[in-house]
Amino acid sequence: MPRRTATMLASLLTLIALLCAGVLIPVPYAGMSPGPSYDVLGKDRETGEPVLQIKGRKTYGAEGHLNMTTVQVTRADHDMNLFEAVHGWLSDDDIVVPYENLYPDDKSAEEVNEENAEEFTLSQESAKVAALRHLKIPVRTRVVVAAVVKGGAAQGKLHAGDVIVKVDGKPVRDPADVGRLVSAHRPGERVEFSVVPAERAKKAEEAEKKAGGAGRTGEEAARTVPVTITTRKAPDGDRAVVGIQAAADHSLPFRIDIKLADVGGPSAGLMFALAVIDRLTPGSMTGGKFIAGTGTIDDNGEVNPIGGIAMKTIGARRAGAEYFLTPADNCAAAAADVPDGLTLVKVRNLDDAVRAVEDISAGRTSELPSCTKR
Repeated sequence: MPRRTATMLASLLTLIALLCAGVLIPVPYAGMSPGPSYDVLGKDRETGEPVLQIKGRKTYGAEGHLNMTTVQVTRADHDMNLFEAVHGWLSDDDIVVPYENLYPDDKSAEEVNEENAEEFTLSQESAKVAALRHLKIPVRTRVVVAAVVKGGAAQGKLHAGDVIVKVDGKPVRDPADVGRLVSAHRPGERVEFSVVPAERAKKAEEAEKKAGGAGRTGEEAARTVPVTITTRKAPDGDRAVVGIQAAADHSLPFRIDIKLADVGGPSAGLMFALAVIDRLTPGSMTGGKFIAGTGTIDDNGEVNPIGGIAMKTIGARRAGAEYFLTPADNCAAAAADVPDGLTLVKVRNLDDAVRAVEDISAGRTSELPSCTKR
């Protein structure tokens, strides 16, 4: 065989081997790309049901769009090959990240999905509370035991769902109050809780709803039981702990349901809150404009940053959005590469977001706070 032919054949075989390796050999990376955008004023694409449903309160029609945005990620069981990784690195719209960034080694795919679903549910609750507070609609809030640490001092004495009314005789109004009052002790000292057991609290709440009330009933407040717990030393320091996680539990004066299939994570909170406000106030808040956005939200309406901001702005523009409500702490990253035709609007809290939507509706776009690269 002529040397030139042999060389070409060897090169061809080497190329084929490299191509096979690129296809067959997995690399430890995962991909992120712009995901679907959903109008929270509209209907779920799968079920055909309205995303937002409010019962027991007068609602109003809405025009335009308030779109939440998502990031699409590769499945946990997908083995990315070298070709896919290189394509992602070269693409303007996709991102390649280390696999463990999306699927940590200490968590299974099922656990990651469960966490995302739980975060999505919690974001809905915070959105509802923030929206009603913005509208000055009373929301009853109480502090409950969210979880009891296995093997902790409180195990068998306090239970998930118990309502914490007092600690050492001092009223509890916020989950942080519990930690503060417990840590005022030294490890080994006793702390006394006044609680309404979970089952009793549930019955009182059901009776309250039937009666049409929104505040704590006298019966519930009076029927507390004392629980004494000996504190222990915290695993990460010298402070006293009892081994519980306290959380705020809210009771709304009417029913608000948010239903959206196959979506997880906390970043839709801001857009959910805006949709609730729009539905509960006369007229169309958007004025028919196409507005998208993202951001987690807490019970007090503070908007916090999210991941994948670049993917979400791309997805929003593809869906047709002209304005994008952007958490202030995401502004610099979002402004680094803004899709053509999309205006970024900086928001720090729900009040900012409402004002921005109203300004967009009224055509006062020159007054919008913008995002800058620095």
